[in-house]
Amino acid sequence: MPFVPHTQDDIAAMLAAIGAPSIDALFDEIPEALRIGELDAIPAGMSEMDVTRLMHKRANTDGQPLCFIGAGAYDHHVPAAVWQIATRGEFYSAYTPYQAEASQGTLQLLYEFQSMMTALTGLDASNASLYDGASALAEAILMAVRANRKVKSTKVLLPRTLHPAYRRAVRSIVEPQGIELIEAPFDPETGQTHPAQLEAAAGNAELAAVVINQPNFFGVLEDVDALTDWAHARNALALAVVNPVALALLSPPGEWGDTGADIACGEAQPLGMPLSSGGPYAGFLCCKMALVRQLPGRIAGRTVDLDGKPGFTLTLQAREQHIRRGKATSNICTNQGLLVTAATIHMALLGAAGLERVAAACHNNTRALSEMLCAIPGVEPLFSSPIFHEQALRLPTPAANLLGALAAENLLGGFDLAADYPELGSAILVCATEMRTEEEMQGYRDKLARIVATVDRAA
Repeated sequence: MPFVPHTQDDIAAMLAAIGAPSIDALFDEIPEALRIGELDAIPAGMSEMDVTRLMHKRANTDGQPLCFIGAGAYDHHVPAAVWQIATRGEFYSAYTPYQAEASQGTLQLLYEFQSMMTALTGLDASNASLYDGASALAEAILMAVRANRKVKSTKVLLPRTLHPAYRRAVRSIVEPQGIELIEAPFDPETGQTHPAQLEAAAGNAELAAVVINQPNFFGVLEDVDALTDWAHARNALALAVVNPVALALLSPPGEWGDTGADIACGEAQPLGMPLSSGGPYAGFLCCKMALVRQLPGRIAGRTVDLDGKPGFTLTLQAREQHIRRGKATSNICTNQGLLVTAATIHMALLGAAGLERVAAACHNNTRALSEMLCAIPGVEPLFSSPIFHEQALRLPTPAANLLGALAAENLLGGFDLAADYPELGSAILVCATEMRTEEEMQGYRDKLARIVATVDRAA
């Protein structure tokens, strides 16, 4: 916001214009006993120069470490134009676009975002975003249970290879609403979830939906065609959780199996959103046309006016969404509009070919990093399956100790899997996006090799 100072003369002129003797008189309806008086505990104000110096000092305490952590939030390059445009006043301060005649720019942008997401996922319809990937999955599960008319079940099959934070968030949101989540195990050799494991976990239970993630939390690529067909054979909806960057290379959910996944959702953070200490991010949610009336959140549509000129408006917006919460498809109203603005600009700048190049660079860098690290004695891949974006590695010594030593050298070496998957032993998840150079990856290898060797000598 611009700094707009008011001089004493300005204040006096404004008070005179409204006929008030003083600023305090504007608040005379507040009883004296409720007024706080002087803020003695608040320190004196600082000059702009001192505030800037203090903020730089505080920021420097975090350092600027090299990041080799993925695990759902990725250090991608964001072109400068993305936020230069997104923070223009037309977008930055735009409010909910209920009045189409005053919100054509915002509505068109939301429509373009939806169009891009349907192109990526291969599905028919998209909403105009959700809060993040985890809450998008929770909304997708609620939607699937409502929409599946072939069964009366409220049971949903959830793979254990799904992001641990997603699993926790989903449980918090859907279990109080009577939905039962059944976790399916993964193959310890491949890191995949096979149809046989889904069968064993489900037993004879009817299922409303089956969650399928591609890639899974370990970066492992699943046999999504077999999993989708298995879900449909059980009269369950196939619910895809996908990385939007990966979709530039991998088959889209709409083409999985014989008839495609029914719903797809995920985290839009890789599309123009900086890591930013964990957020804010945005979620996306797409579906087949047959399910569109169960789609939560906003949907922007394209139409024509009386003169035949194209225009944009919110569509399929039941009033219950806003005023009768108990009958709404969701209580999601205000979405992550600014983040979706950035995502739309980001995808428009990169285009299909640019997004594919980013995905290919991420895949190549992660494979190269894995090969470098696995040349260190005792470091090896945890699973045998093909991967995208990240690799799970087994370490010769406790992961927490190695990651702590790397952090002391200004390097974030990966995500420790011990807390969420203790059965895997000492293991980490590493990621190298297009941001990482060969020199940086070699530096990681050299530091890890030195730390492992030091530990071995001490033992």
